[in-house]
Amino acid sequence: MTRLLVIGSLDAELGQAARIASARGARLRTAEGVTAGIAAAREGCDLILCDVLHDVAWLVASLEAERIACPVVACGRNADAAAAVRAIQAGAKEFLPLPPDADLIAAMLQAAVGETERPIHQDPAMAALLRRAESVARAEASILITGESGTGKEVLARHIHRHSRRAAGPFVALNCAALPESLLESELFGHEKGAFSGAVASRRGKFEQADGGTLLLDEIGEMDPRLQAKILRALQEREIDRLGGAAPVKVDVRILAATNRDLSAEVAAGRFREDLFFRLNVVAVRIPALRDRPGDILPIADHYARRYAEANGLPLRRFAPAARAMLLAHPWPGNVRELENTIHRAVLLAEGNEIEAGAIELHHPAPRLQAAANVPAEPDPQGATPGVAPVTALVGRRVEEVERALILETLTHCLGNRTRAAEILGISIRTLRNKLHEYRALGEAVPAAPGQVPIPALPAFAAG
Repeated sequence: MTRLLVIGSLDAELGQAARIASARGARLRTAEGVTAGIAAAREGCDLILCDVLHDVAWLVASLEAERIACPVVACGRNADAAAAVRAIQAGAKEFLPLPPDADLIAAMLQAAVGETERPIHQDPAMAALLRRAESVARAEASILITGESGTGKEVLARHIHRHSRRAAGPFVALNCAALPESLLESELFGHEKGAFSGAVASRRGKFEQADGGTLLLDEIGEMDPRLQAKILRALQEREIDRLGGAAPVKVDVRILAATNRDLSAEVAAGRFREDLFFRLNVVAVRIPALRDRPGDILPIADHYARRYAEANGLPLRRFAPAARAMLLAHPWPGNVRELENTIHRAVLLAEGNEIEAGAIELHHPAPRLQAAANVPAEPDPQGATPGVAPVTALVGRRVEEVERALILETLTHCLGNRTRAAEILGISIRTLRNKLHEYRALGEAVPAAPGQVPIPALPAFAAG
């Protein structure tokens, strides 16, 4: 359930947006102004809607100063183009035009916490995995969920929570790879007033927010070893220390951890604590890649075709036989996430009574650098491997240019999935984020991450 904070008066259209969100299952909190909003955000929230009549820039800066990682969506009337631009420039993630669109609000809520329905499956491999997950769900043991990027690890974690004895309690998820170390520590354990510059009040971290429920530590393989030690203590002692705190705080939390890394190999390499690995790995559940459960491809495709047809006000179309054959033949390196994006695109492109093969645009393996250099793929008389550019094709290009091309091509191949791209490139997610920040500063177009909700109105404002 999304924890939504609405800042502003609920008497007019912002109140309508709040009611739509509440009807869509959001747990709602309200604040009249940004000062009260900051106080409410310290208790934990997944998304903030803030009226552009308030000081959005101050709100964003205060959240950053207090290390509260929560996206802010500015809300205002379509006619107020200048306010929309100012809000985005001030750091708001998106702009929500008022009066609100119900489907757009639903998409924002879903993107905020990654909520999806129950796992869609027909393949025997996935059915067996779900039986195993449900059989251990009612226990209190930690569960380690593994699998490639895009296989649905958070979906499975939510499924386990729903079948646990803690189902009535909160489910809180935190992506350990998405935040820098200093912010991640505060997000996990909270802080006391004065713990650092900008900590003007005490704040509960994710452990306390999940008290009585379940905490998912996603991409835990990316966590810094120092924080790993603190996580281990929280598991062993069932208590945490806020930053700047004078006494430990007791917590009652069940831990689920997820990773696409081989943690046993990370332990052997000295990058992950062995004692924490054993604590987390009481029960291990590995989600098979989509290519290893082909019986799920068409049911999942049908599910997303219905979802995106409804979301976009389009007629529900079935897949033509040739389109189904294409879906079944593709290896799906991006797994369910890639399939979802492919079907969303196909729903928008389809014409007629069916989704034909022409509407199925599949991403093939990332093109090698010879594509940019126009290197032919014919056999080389000197024995070079066909289709692979010789090193001489790169002569004359700067190393940073080659690196930038490789990183951006890989990210495009991964449909914007930072974690998957970092895995393929053999670099850390933090290194990748830093590189992408540099490329944006140079004016490069960086593929958007999955789950980012496009707001079509804003470019129109800018253009006008």
